[in-house]
Amino acid sequence: MTVDTAQTIASPPSDRPTSEGRTHRRRRGARTLGIVALALIGLLFGSTATNLIQERVERSVTAPYGHRVKVDGGSLNVYRNGHSGPPLVLLSGLGTAAPALDFAPLIRRLGAFDVIVVEGLGYGYSDMTARPRTVENISAELHEVLSRLDIERPYTLVGHSISGFYTLYYANKYPKEVSAVIGIDPTVPAGKVDAPSVPSGGVNPARLASTTGLARGLSAVAPALLGEPEGGAYTASERRRIHLMTSWNFGNDAVANEMAQIGRNARRLQGMTYPDGLPVLTFLAADSVATIPRWREMHDDQVKNVERHEIMVLRGQHYLHWTQSAAMAAKITDFLGGGK
Repeated sequence: MTVDTAQTIASPPSDRPTSEGRTHRRRRGARTLGIVALALIGLLFGSTATNLIQERVERSVTAPYGHRVKVDGGSLNVYRNGHSGPPLVLLSGLGTAAPALDFAPLIRRLGAFDVIVVEGLGYGYSDMTARPRTVENISAELHEVLSRLDIERPYTLVGHSISGFYTLYYANKYPKEVSAVIGIDPTVPAGKVDAPSVPSGGVNPARLASTTGLARGLSAVAPALLGEPEGGAYTASERRRIHLMTSWNFGNDAVANEMAQIGRNARRLQGMTYPDGLPVLTFLAADSVATIPRWREMHDDQVKNVERHEIMVLRGQHYLHWTQSAAMAAKITDFLGGGK
């Protein structure tokens, strides 16, 4: 009798995961992500609390400079060098955390003048919130501040970077108040008319970087990224305070709105020139002339109608007063007739 000895050959185990295994791994991955997210949130809250405490301590032991002047819209901080002589009103570039300190090397060279630094809303020791940063509002605030100060009129406006917008508007709005305008690598409307008017409001990432302490950390490990001055014209104390005020003021809402208004303000100023009889001196950075298309030509066009104007190109980058204060002060003194 033949016996059937056929055997059933078992199939090898499948490498494909079962439904149960996939579910388990997904749950484990979700738990891991949840733990990481909670850890990051904890670090964020811890960093924010530490930063706020540190800032409070820093402010308590660091005496403010200047004095505050209340205007329609907030309180602005004003610094004066305390000297007699023709008045020079200095206005900073966009986002400069501590304008009076930023201009310190130039102020030291201008001893023959009554130097007034007006820190706009969002700058220095001024309020950090403001109404919309239109060229009209900024100029009205500046005029109100200067009207409240005991200064000789007319005065010279000195504007760095974006303040080229405000000196242009102000000189046309209040022509009897202004004796001359000096630009430090100033922004011209022609170069910004195509900039979009970005709605501000909502989440401000730059301000989050400040409140969480990220800006403080960056300022410590990579100070150049947040605008620490170049060159050797600053004291150790000035550099330390600039570092502190950068971490305090970085990305505040007033500056964020001013940035958002650049396109709108440029279009508002399009075609505007300085009054024919107003002397205008412009310092241009060689680096800007070399890298920004038509930088020199746009500035030539801006003053072509002005009877007395000069454009002086100096070696250096956009913040010329960091490294070229001596040459600038000498030229300003000569252009304005010797100061005192």
